[in-house]
Amino acid sequence: MNLSVLLGMIGPNQIIIILVIVVLLFGAKKIPELMKGVGKGIKDFKDATKGNDEESRNENNHDRKELP
Repeated sequence: MNLSVLLGMIGPNQIIIILVIVVLLFGAKKIPELMKGVGKGIKDFKDATKGNDEESRNENNHDRKELP
């Protein structure tokens, strides 16, 4: 089956069931900590990819300056 078909089949009842399962597995107090960790991970990933882009631009500019 196609992924978009599966995602189209998820309704409000299924989302509520998934949320209840997550609360049961992790507990209500642990969920904010998990979300904070996920957010920090995404921020670190964006910063790392942004840093790589800036490094490549600096290297390209440096190479152009050395050429006669």
